[in-house]
Amino acid sequence: MAKFGRTSRARLETCEYKLQTLFLRVVQIIDCSVLCGRRGKAPQNRAFDLGKSRCKWPNSNHNVILPTLSPAIDVGPYYIEEPHIRWNKKSLWRWYFFGGIVKGVAAEMGISIRWGGDWDRDTYVRDQKFNDLPHFELY
Repeated sequence: MAKFGRTSRARLETCEYKLQTLFLRVVQIIDCSVLCGRRGKAPQNRAFDLGKSRCKWPNSNHNVILPTLSPAIDVGPYYIEEPHIRWNKKSLWRWYFFGGIVKGVAAEMGISIRWGGDWDRDTYVRDQKFNDLPHFELY
């Protein structure tokens, strides 16, 4: 059974407790890594500049001031055959599969979330104008 490493645990601990509980369960089902929880000004603006976020500081749900915990988290799935995260178009199926698992586990746990692959929560992923597949937030 997979579990989070030191870096992922530290990032997870910057998130709301519901997200911590959710992803501690998710990692038991599918190996994954926490990429980001709470995000400071410089990293947020860098994500915006790189086109990975549509929000500048302080307008993202990742942007909260201590001691507040983040209601948003970025998490990515590992590959069984290669213990790392892939970011290419061929790996999109894995991201959608992962998003479905997270949404299913959240529903089972009674945790309302929104995923960056289905912002409007209509379960139709092809109508998104901006895909942020690692992003999950409390809704």
